[in-house]
Amino acid sequence: MTTTPSPPKGSGTPGRALWRSITSTYELAEHELALLGQATTVADRISALDEIVNAEGAMVDDPRRGMQIAHPALSASRQERVVLARLLSALRLPDETDHRPQRRGMRGFYGPRRVTGSGAAS
Repeated sequence: MTTTPSPPKGSGTPGRALWRSITSTYELAEHELALLGQATTVADRISALDEIVNAEGAMVDDPRRGMQIAHPALSASRQERVVLARLLSALRLPDETDHRPQRRGMRGFYGPRRVTGSGAAS
């Protein structure tokens, strides 16, 4: 039996909780531990952003526009949640039937495609 690795130094409470919930159940390779370490940082960042939104509210005054807008920390939190989901997905942890999900590329930027058909210059 191997020992459970410690969370990265400087991890906050949410990051440590995420780290322990995964490392107490699964044995991860070094590259997976690196991904999990990044996920702990993101989990801590989400928690900090959510604390800001809870303290200051979801809407803030924008003096340039003279109206209220969504708090910038709310948008940042949403973006960090996407990053966290992608990092955890990249770990490919087994599901409840103990099967690893299929390997698939992550969604993201799609490169330019060659246009074919009528209207193309010859």
